Amino acid sequence: MTTNKPKAVVLLSGGLDSTTVLAIARDEGYETYALSFRYGQRHTEELEAAKKIAVELGAAKHVIADINLAVFGGSALTDDSLAVPHYESVDDLGEEIPITYVPARNTVFLSFALAWAETLGSSDVFIGVNALDYSGYPDCRPEYIEAYERMANLATKAGVEGTQQLKIHTPLIQLTKAQTIQRGLELGVDYSWTHSCYDPIDGHACGTCDSCLLRGRGFVELGLVDPSVTSAKA
Repeated sequence: MTTNKPKAVVLLSGGLDSTTVLAIARDEGYETYALSFRYGQRHTEELEAAKKIAVELGAAKHVIADINLAVFGGSALTDDSLAVPHYESVDDLGEEIPITYVPARNTVFLSFALAWAETLGSSDVFIGVNALDYSGYPDCRPEYIEAYERMANLATKAGVEGTQQLKIHTPLIQLTKAQTIQRGLELGVDYSWTHSCYDPIDGHACGTCDSCLLRGRGFVELGLVDPSVTSAKA
């Protein structure tokens, strides 16, 4: 089925932020093409979540690309010899870049998104990076996104020929987690679909990794209970 809507590639991990971004792209009138990655991460539960989310939010197509960043290691998410840190509370999170940072992950992901966008004849890529309530990853900053966008428009046949002027949309970049959740709820997102945990236990969120804690604080600030916590206790 084809539509007259502009096409957009949306990076979809299966987590809270990327799910909200998919809902935003749909709300803004785009025909969405969801792109997820099996990249050697230990938390593959997020991919099962992404499959459901893509269906629930009406993606025209959902692709899971296979790459293996685990061959390089260097991150607790891709190297079993490195432990995912756990904390008592969100206040214990440090300011240094944590061991859960995956080297160059967003650069790799955006390159795949750029390739698919060119193939689709799309000039729009959406990514759920955030520069406020996040873990300090360098590839989530506005200056990184701006630099990548400039590079991308020099990198493709469509860009050189003038048929593509790539725009990387970052609708969450200046939102807190609470603001992100509120926006998603307004758009009908059910966050029980999502999975954000870096170190799940029997498929359920651990509640104590940096991703779980940052997510949990967002729900608390809205006076809500994170559904990933309630499902883990069920």
